[in-house]
Order: sequence, then C-alpha cells, then structure tokens
Amino acid sequence: MAGGRGTRFWPLSRAEKPKHLLNIAGERSIIQQTVDRISAYIAKEDIYVVTVAIHAAALAAQLPDIPRDNIIVEPVGRNTAPCIGLAALYLKRRNPDETMAVLPADHLITDEGRFVETLAAADEMARRTPSLITIGITPTRAETGYGYIERGEMEGRAGGREIFRVGAFREKPDRATAQRFLQQGGFYWNSGMFVWTVATILEEIERLLPDLSGALDEMDAVIGTAEERARIADIYAGVTPISIDYGVMERSTRVLLVEGTFGWSDIGSWDALWEVLGKDGDDNAVTGDHIAVKASRNLVHSSGKLVTLVGVSDIIIVESEDSILVCKRGSSQEVKDAVDILEARKMDDYL
Repeated sequence: MAGGRGTRFWPLSRAEKPKHLLNIAGERSIIQQTVDRISAYIAKEDIYVVTVAIHAAALAAQLPDIPRDNIIVEPVGRNTAPCIGLAALYLKRRNPDETMAVLPADHLITDEGRFVETLAAADEMARRTPSLITIGITPTRAETGYGYIERGEMEGRAGGREIFRVGAFREKPDRATAQRFLQQGGFYWNSGMFVWTVATILEEIERLLPDLSGALDEMDAVIGTAEERARIADIYAGVTPISIDYGVMERSTRVLLVEGTFGWSDIGSWDALWEVLGKDGDDNAVTGDHIAVKASRNLVHSSGKLVTLVGVSDIIIVESEDSILVCKRGSSQEVKDAVDILEARKMDDYL
C-alpha cells in the first residue's frame, strides 16, 4: 500500500513525492527497500503496488522490475479497507485461493531474514486455515504512538513459529498503560501487516462491510472492460472511507497473530527515524554535511547546506530546497499541524 502523503515528514515529504518515494533511511527509497525485502520470498511478477494516480509514474520509474500492470491506481484515497478490497479483486483473477500479504510501503525492517521467516509462517497458516493473520511486533519500549494487540490462546504452529488467537485490539495508550503492557508481556505493536487468502478477506469484507462489498462487486463486473477506469472511479467516489483495522480486524472472529522480532519501525515521524538511524558518539543522527560542538541527541537531515550545531540537544533540523524545519525531539508528530496551517493558508508551493 503506497498511497499516503507522509505529512509528518514535511518538509521533505510533499504531495507529489511523499515519504515512501524518498531516500530518508538509506541509499534507496523506502518503497524500493520494501520491494527488495519481500523479493527474497515473493517473485517480482507477484508483487502489486496500490497507489494514487499522481504517484504512479514515479513508482513505475523506481520499480522497473515490477510489471506496469501490477501498479493498481486508486481513483481517490478511501483508507485501507477499500484499498485492500480493490487489490483483492485483481488478485482474485489470478487465483482466489492464493495467499495475499498486505504490507505498507513505508516501514523500515532491520533483520530481513527474520522478517521473511515470519512472513513464511503467516503464509503457511493462512493456507491451512481460513484466518486473517496479523504480524504483531514485540515491543522494545513503552511506545504511545502505536496501537497494541493483546495475545490470546495459542492456536497452533506454522513455520516453526507459535501462532496465537488475538484477544483484543487496543487503542494507542497513555504512557502508564504502555509501560504496563511492556512489563506484563503478551502485548504487541500493531504493525498493519497482514496475511490471508484472497477468498478469506473478500468473505470477511462481505460479512462485516456489506456496503463496501457491494461496491467491490460492481467494480469486479467492469474490470477488463473498456469502462473499467471510468466506472471504478465513479463507484469508488461513493465508497465510505474506513480502515481495515476498524472495519474488519477488530470485528472478525478469525484473527490470528504471529510474533515479529525483526527490528521494525513504521518511521511515522522524524522522531521515529532518529530511533532507527545510526548515531555518532554524541547520539546525533545526521544525514548530510554538519559540524557538531557540544551537541547531542539531535537529528539533522540536510539536502545540501552545511548544518552547524553548537550547544544544543534533542532537536530536529530538516533542510530542504525551499524550507527548514526546526522542532524539539518528541514533538515531531505535530509537524502535521504545521502542514495543516500551510493548507489553510493555501501555501501550495510548500505542499
């Protein structure tokens, strides 16, 4: 899924080139890293990308080994349940009983071998049972920025991994609750990564989201016809936005969990990026030219200019061609509020 705007990564992430198309965590873009990672398990011709029209050409250029027909264009963003449903329609034409892994385009994973092993275990379980498999990340800190999944009873094993029933989904907690989850154990970060068969997810959408299912049936009838693009755009415009978590996962009785211990971040903000980047002896994470004097625990991302830090700690500085962001570490979730102000003031050149 590659349709987000990445507004918390302003000023680098822009409407025409959002976070997943940027090289902010390595020499290749985040979407390229995602495809590289799963190519160890999934053939390139079996990888599909769902995006919006404004990003389709850039994605095709960055992913030349992915068949152009495998880039599915959403007419308009309607959150993750419609996005996944639309992708399932195209995959159904190849094999409705095949497994389908749903992965956001903007995650960072450090132990790719363990990730592939986890994906294989989920794949095996999804083939054996008509279940919705979610990958829950074993927490490493009391994080308040993620939703949590509470583990239930063990259901079985697959690929040498224990598979559990899901006890409950929990909203993003306050600090005290997150600390309790960490100490108690049995709670996992909700990664937003799922594995199921195409038939199973379409069945659950039909049962739990009948209005969306009806719209998908209408779209299914025109795929492959001369009317496909126009009719899907018309039908999609009337679809109610809803996430797969709220619409299906939190309401289904068929949800299982496999643990993920492979070094994961959704890099949803500049703070999250600081957590995963390499650092110097003073815990500064720096991309680009810089000088640091008595400066520690900072994040600097320079697109060309020299950045000099003197006597400052716990700040974020991001320099782009036309803008500079300065904020305290711990406050970068609020960068989205600055983007909202730019939109309200119609400062479109900075968006």
